[in-house]
Amino acid sequence: MIQKVRKAVIPAAGLGTRVLPASKAMPKEMLPIVDKPAIQYIVEEAVRAGITDILIITNRGKELLEDHFDRAPELEERLLAGGKQAMYDEVVGLAHLANICYIRQKETKGLGHAISCAKAFVGDEPFAVLYGDDVILGKDPACGQLIRAYESLGLGVVGVKQVSEEAIQRYSSLKVEPIRDNWFRCTDMIEKPTKDKILSLYSILGRCVLPPKIFDILEHTAPGAGGEIQLTDAMCELARSEGMTAVDFTGTRYDMGNKLGIMQAQVEVALNHPEIGAAFRAYLKEIAKTL
Repeated sequence: MIQKVRKAVIPAAGLGTRVLPASKAMPKEMLPIVDKPAIQYIVEEAVRAGITDILIITNRGKELLEDHFDRAPELEERLLAGGKQAMYDEVVGLAHLANICYIRQKETKGLGHAISCAKAFVGDEPFAVLYGDDVILGKDPACGQLIRAYESLGLGVVGVKQVSEEAIQRYSSLKVEPIRDNWFRCTDMIEKPTKDKILSLYSILGRCVLPPKIFDILEHTAPGAGGEIQLTDAMCELARSEGMTAVDFTGTRYDMGNKLGIMQAQVEVALNHPEIGAAFRAYLKEIAKTL
C-alpha cells in the first residue's frame, strides 16, 4: 500500500551569495514579495497540498525564519488594542499553519547533505522537498501535483519544466518519456551537463517527492558538481534503479536566489494584490510613458 505524503522538508540553509548585500544580515528566504516573505509562500503551498509536518533546514544567522512562524505576544496585543482584528488573526495564524520544526545544517556541503539532515524527522515515510529558493504560485499547488503522482504510481517524483539550452547547463537535465498528460517516466539525469551531455531540456525546478530509501543512497553519494553532495546524484541512482516520475507542473516559478527572479515576483504579485493591484498597475502604466 502506498503511504500518503504528510511531511515536507524545506532546505533553507544557503548563503544567498547571488543576492548580496541584501542577504548579508537577512536570510534570502525572508525577502518580501509585497507583504509576505518568500518562505511563507512556500510553507503555504505545502499546507494547501495537505502537508501537516514541515522541517525547515537552516544554518547560522537564520533565526528570523523561526521568529516569523512563532507567536509575537507584544505585537498581537498592540493589534488587538488598535482594533485590527483581521491583521491579528493573520499574524496569529502563522504559528498554526502546520507543525513546523527546524534543524541546522552545520556545514554547507550541498543540497544532498542538507536533505540527509532530515532523516530522523522523515523516518520511514515518503516526503516532499520544497526548495527554499523557489516560490511557485498557482491555483493548484505544485507540491500537491507531485504528491498526487506519487500516491498514484508509488515512485519518487520530480517537478520539472522545460528551459533553454543555455539554462539547462546551470541546472539538471533529465531523460524522460511520456506517460500521460504532463507526467513522464524519468530514467536518468545529470547535474549541470556540458552541451554534449544534455539528455533533454526538462530540468528539476524546485520540487520533488522522495521515498525514504533516498537516505540510504545519500549515505554513499560522493561529492559531485561544485565539490558538494548533490541531491540530483542520489535521485539519479533512484531513477536508474527503479525509475522516477517527472511532472511538468502548472504554476509560475520565481527564483528567489536571483535578483531578476525577485523583481519578477514582486511585480507580478503586486499586480494581482487585492489591496494595491489597481494602483500599482496604474503606476506602471504612468512610469512606462517616461521610459
